[in-house]
Amino acid sequence: MPPEGHGYEPKWDGFRAIVFRDGDEVEIGSRNERPMTRYFPEMVEAVKKQLPPRCVVDGEIVVINGDRLDFEALQQRIHPAESRVKLLSVETPAHFVAFDLLALDDEDLTGRPFSERRAALERALASAKSPVHLTSMSTDPALAGAWFDQFEGAGLDGVVAKPLDGTYRPGARAMLKIKHERTADCVLAGYRVHKDGAHLVGSLLLGLYDESGELLNVGAASAFTMTRRAELVAELAPLVTELEGHPWAPEKQEAGTRTPRNAEGSRWSGKKNYDFVPLRPERVVEVKYDHLEGQRFRHTAQFKRWRPDREPGSCTYEQLETPVKYDLGDVLSG
Repeated sequence: MPPEGHGYEPKWDGFRAIVFRDGDEVEIGSRNERPMTRYFPEMVEAVKKQLPPRCVVDGEIVVINGDRLDFEALQQRIHPAESRVKLLSVETPAHFVAFDLLALDDEDLTGRPFSERRAALERALASAKSPVHLTSMSTDPALAGAWFDQFEGAGLDGVVAKPLDGTYRPGARAMLKIKHERTADCVLAGYRVHKDGAHLVGSLLLGLYDESGELLNVGAASAFTMTRRAELVAELAPLVTELEGHPWAPEKQEAGTRTPRNAEGSRWSGKKNYDFVPLRPERVVEVKYDHLEGQRFRHTAQFKRWRPDREPGSCTYEQLETPVKYDLGDVLSG
């Protein structure tokens, strides 16, 4: 953990959102400035009831399933059909976890130290109740370390450390994100071509065998130099095969197997092409990942090394570390 002088908060796994309220007018914007108001009508009503009449609040929109966060359910909330949006607002209602107060009434607070903004946020949300929450915060590194270990079992993905004297600087790396990092040996079963052309590998597609022996797409590994991307095309050429008979062939999609075509992408991705170059599943790669969401790595994994000493059939889900369960309610009430 960083030295003294920091405030520690749980790192929530949802959609970053900035809420603007001016009386009955509410707007919800994403981190990349995409409007999200229409997707969360229940959140608009909650904001009107529980946030100050005129304010700007930074936070995270999450969906809770049982005692854990459910990012997959949250992704499904981004739907073009209004009827579907209304239905999901009832079936999988969202929650808003506030962690910074940027403006209150006519006062811009972004130039104030985080410690002052946090105190103002606590006062502003003193009577807030679900589905609006005030995130936990502590200046105790030991407690933050306990949160790091425990809260993952509730679906959170680490701890954030913020300088207590720091001002709000959007886009700047003023905070330190302390995330979980693990390794896994995966089967290489294909790759996507780079946006600049088929002479470059975009990302390696990774698989793990489930209990029934199906090779499921668990995610992708990327972040290669352009030189290495070109080298990989030649290096993997001997493994290129036809899609017919491949573990991720079209018939596998129809049978419900998790393949790259139906596992990658979201409504945020527009018309992005998710076709891939199939490879014979004969090579094993070790990657670094942060945590698992369902049957997939939550974020893109990082290539670490080839594992010629491992047999592809030995790459199963059993090798992955399972966090000890932790009640999300205890996190929210912390």
